[in-house]
Amino acid sequence: MTYLAHSLPDRPESEWQPINAHLKNVALLTAEFAEDFHASELGYLAGLWHDLGKYSREFQDYLRRASEASAESLPGKVDHSSAGSQYSARTIPFIGYLLSYVIAGHHSGLLDGRAVDACQEKRLEKQLPFWEHGLEEVPQPKTPVLPDFLRLALASKDAFKVAFFTRMLFSCLVDADFLDTERFMNPGQAERRNAFPNLSDLSLKFFQSLDRLESRQVDNPLSTIRHAIRLDCERAAALPPGFFSLTVPTGGGKTLSALAFALRHFRATDHPLQRIVYVAPFTTIIEQNADVFREHLGNAAVLEHHSNLEPEKESRAARLAAENWDAPVIVTTSVQFYDSLFSNKTSRCRKLHRLARSIIILDEAQTLPVEYLHPCLRALSELVANYHSTVVLCTATQPEIKKREDFEIGIEGVREIVTDPEHLYDKLKRVEIIKLARQTDKELSQRILGEDQNLCIVNTTKHARQLFDALGEDKGHFHLSARMCPAHRRLRLRQIRRALENWQICRVVSTQVVEAGVDLDFPVVYRALAGLDSIAQAAGRCNRNGMLPELGKTYVFSTEHPRAESYFADTANCAGQVMELYPDPLDLRANEHYFKLYYWDQKSRWDARHILDNFHLEQNREFPLNFGFATTARDFNLIDDKDQCAVIIPWGRKGRELCERLRSIPEPSREILHQAQRFMVRVRRHTWDRHIGANIRLIYDNLGILESPETHYSKETGLNLKAEGPGGYYA
Repeated sequence: MTYLAHSLPDRPESEWQPINAHLKNVALLTAEFAEDFHASELGYLAGLWHDLGKYSREFQDYLRRASEASAESLPGKVDHSSAGSQYSARTIPFIGYLLSYVIAGHHSGLLDGRAVDACQEKRLEKQLPFWEHGLEEVPQPKTPVLPDFLRLALASKDAFKVAFFTRMLFSCLVDADFLDTERFMNPGQAERRNAFPNLSDLSLKFFQSLDRLESRQVDNPLSTIRHAIRLDCERAAALPPGFFSLTVPTGGGKTLSALAFALRHFRATDHPLQRIVYVAPFTTIIEQNADVFREHLGNAAVLEHHSNLEPEKESRAARLAAENWDAPVIVTTSVQFYDSLFSNKTSRCRKLHRLARSIIILDEAQTLPVEYLHPCLRALSELVANYHSTVVLCTATQPEIKKREDFEIGIEGVREIVTDPEHLYDKLKRVEIIKLARQTDKELSQRILGEDQNLCIVNTTKHARQLFDALGEDKGHFHLSARMCPAHRRLRLRQIRRALENWQICRVVSTQVVEAGVDLDFPVVYRALAGLDSIAQAAGRCNRNGMLPELGKTYVFSTEHPRAESYFADTANCAGQVMELYPDPLDLRANEHYFKLYYWDQKSRWDARHILDNFHLEQNREFPLNFGFATTARDFNLIDDKDQCAVIIPWGRKGRELCERLRSIPEPSREILHQAQRFMVRVRRHTWDRHIGANIRLIYDNLGILESPETHYSKETGLNLKAEGPGGYYA
C-alpha cells in the first residue's frame, strides 16, 4: 500500500502527500535551519523520524476515513509522534533521548521528563500500533556528528545548555514540519511568505536616509553629539559578534544609532548574521520605534509582533512572518522574547531558531526582573556563545550585569560601544533631580496646579485617578493609566502632544505607562519614588529636546500611600538609598550603586522560581535526560497575569462594533481576539468575580465585555469598578 502523510479534501489519493516525501522534505529543512548552530545532522534525523508513527495501519485507515485537511485535529486521532520518539531513544545511545523529546513534542509541545500526568518517560513506555515496516522507506541512520559545544556540555553535565539546545532543535523541527505541510496543503499561502527585502538592500537604503536626515539638521551641539554616537556605533560594528552595551542618555539618538550598528554589524563574520530583533519592554516603545524604523527602511521591511498592533496596518505577509519571525527586522516585546525562550509550546517555540545568527537589541535592558535574572542571563549567554548571535544591551541607565567577583552569574566580555559614556552623560544632561519631602495628595495637587505644563507619575492606577480628581475639571488636565484601553490612551497622547506643541495648559497625571517610548517633553516632571531606572525614564520626559534655557526640573517624592505602593518597595528602597549618597542620582556611579543593591546583593532572588533547577543529566541509562520543559513554561512568566482577566471596552465606534460582533458569535477567532487587544483592560480576579454576569458579560474563557460603559468607564480615567483592594491596579 502507499503510505500517506496528508490528505487533500475532495482530491484523489494519488494527489495526497506520501509519508516518505514529507519526511525527506522536513528532514532537509530542519537540517538547513539547524545548520545555523552546527546541528544539521541531528536536525536531519529529527525531521526524518518525526512522523514514523504515520506508517501504522491505524493511522492510514484514520486518514483515509477522515479525508480531511488536517487529520491531527479530528476526533479519535492516532498517536503518530511517539513512534519516532521511541525509535530515536533506542537507536542512538544517549543523544537519542534528546531527539525523543523533540519528536514527541512536535505537535503537543515539549514534555516534562517525569511527571504524574503526561511526560516523556511515559511516552517512551507507551504501547503503539505496529509501524516498523515503514523503516523500509527510511534511510538507515548513521551516528550524527554533534556540535562541539553540545559535546562539551554533555561532558561537563551542563544540563541547562543541553536543554536549551533541545528547545532550539525543537524549534527547527516544528517550523520545518509546519512549512512543508503548508507548502503541500496550502501552496498559495506558502508563496506569500518571504515577501521581505534582505538586510543588504535595507542597509543601503537606511544609510542613504540617515545621511539625508543629518544633512537637513541644524548644526548644533546636539546634532554633533548624535553624529559622534553614530560613528562610535559604526566603528564597533566591525568587531566580532558577542555582547555589546550602548549606554546613551535620553536625547542621544539611541534608536537610530543602534540600528546603524546592527546594519553594519551583520557582515562582521564569514557567515553573515541574518536578521535584527529589536526587543523592548513596553508596546509604547515598540510602536514609536517601529515607526522610526519604517521611516528609514520602508513600510515593508519591519515586522511588529505585539498585542496592540492595529490589524489594518498588518499585511498578510507580516501575519505569516509573525508565526516564525522569517523577516529581516523584527520588533517585539520583552514578554514575547523571554517567555518564548522558556516556553514548551509549538506556537511560541517555532520562531526560536531564527534567533541564531541574529543581532538582538535589548532596549531598556535594565527592566529585567531580579526574580528571573539568572535564567534570562543564561539564555542570552547561550545565544551569544553557541548560536552566533550578537546581543546589544541598549539603555540610558545601563544595568551592571557584567560578571564580577560578587556577581558570578553576570555576563562576560561585554564591550561598550560609546567611547566615553560618563563624558557623554555630562554633555547630554538636561535635567536636575530634586528630592522632595513626603507629599500629601493635597500638597502635590497644589504643586501641579502651580505650573502650566507638567507631568506627574505615580505608582498605582488608584492613586493616579485620585490625584487627577483632586486637580479639578479643566480641558488642560489629562490622565493616563492602564485602566484606559490602548486605543483610548493613544488618542489621549495625541491630545497631550498637541497641547504641548501649542503651549497650552497641559497637566498630566499618569502611571508608568508614560515613562518609556512616549515622546513627550515637559518643563517640569514629578515622580513618586520608585526604582532609579524608573526615575531616569521619568526624567527623560523632562526638557527632552533641550529647549529650556536652563536645566529641567524632575522632583522625586514619597507619597501618603506607602501601603498601596508596597509592590514597588524593593526598587524604591534601593533608589532612596542611592539618592541619599549622590548629588546626581542619575550619573553612572549612582547607577552602578543602584544595581549593586538591586541585582548583586539579591543572590537569593536571582532565580526565585527555580527555573534552572528543572533540568538534570542523570546516570540512569534508561532515562538520562530529565528536563522539566512543561514545568518551566508554567513557572516562567515575565509578567504574572494569572490573577487577571481581560475586559473588552466598547470604546469608540470600532470598539462598539467589535463588541457587537463578539456578542453575536459563539467563539471568537484569533483574528478577532487580536483586534480586541486595543480595547482590553485587565482587572484582578476578585474584581472580575464580583462583576461577572452583571457589569461584565462573559464571552470566552477569562474574557468579557463591559456591559455598562456609561457607568463604569470614564472618558477621562477609564475603567472604574469596585472591589479594587487597598493597592489599586498596577499599571
